[in-house]
Amino acid sequence: MTIVKLAYLGPAGTYSEEAALQHARQDAAHFGESPSLVPFASIPAAVRAVEEGAADEAVVPVENSLEGVVTHTADLLIHHTPLKIRREIVLPIHHCLVLQSGVDRRDVQVVYSHPQALAQCRGYLELRLPGAEPVASLSTASAVRDMQRSDRPAAAISSLRAAEILGATVADHDIEDVASNKTRFVVLADRDAAPTGRDKTSVCFDFSEDAAGILHGALGELASRGINMVRIESRPDRRSLGRYIFLIDLEGHRTDAIVHEAMEGIRSRATMFKVLGSYPLAASQLDSNA
Repeated sequence: MTIVKLAYLGPAGTYSEEAALQHARQDAAHFGESPSLVPFASIPAAVRAVEEGAADEAVVPVENSLEGVVTHTADLLIHHTPLKIRREIVLPIHHCLVLQSGVDRRDVQVVYSHPQALAQCRGYLELRLPGAEPVASLSTASAVRDMQRSDRPAAAISSLRAAEILGATVADHDIEDVASNKTRFVVLADRDAAPTGRDKTSVCFDFSEDAAGILHGALGELASRGINMVRIESRPDRRSLGRYIFLIDLEGHRTDAIVHEAMEGIRSRATMFKVLGSYPLAASQLDSNA
């Protein structure tokens, strides 16, 4: 049997790798054998690997409970990739502060991490390391290597797994500003998932003209049919200031008759309309809705 290749934002030790491993465990029947996890240096590179056939699926972050949408992923889904969302994985995120060998916390001048992690630990950094400069890394695991190579006394924000893999000293655990910090990841593939009865569908759309009530009218296609909208985001349309593309998640599968009818209603009102995929609700979502 061919081993499935899973692309993810690497290197080893990132939360994306953890999400990919969880995806493989939860979907063992789909994989048959253990998948091969392939790290990439950026979200676009992981997505491109699937588009070009170098990987079968990509696991990428899409939303954080503290910082909102991951813009790289959202913009790829809207503007660039034909890939569809096949699954979602929700992970609790617990960050560690790791220190360069021989460096005391009081002497730290620079803190490396992915911009999302830096933002999720903003309060901790202001309180515990007020004089340290935050510096962006490509991932939380890359941040540990950046720290180790720094010519200034340095620290990094990473996962515990990354610290263990790279032999870094953990100075503090669970430094995220909110204990319930979670990130939602999506699995991108050339097709979405079959209906399960407990599904979610993601779409995006925009309007060529701005008018009072235009968004209300589009969302009314859901409300009038009793379809629950579970998320809404907006992104600049890149063409003009003040114009936006709306991303929504709704309960149900795109093949459900009532969902299909509602989406066609939105499509008739919108200028651009794109279905990003239908997929099973994450296990944590099912638990919270039980």
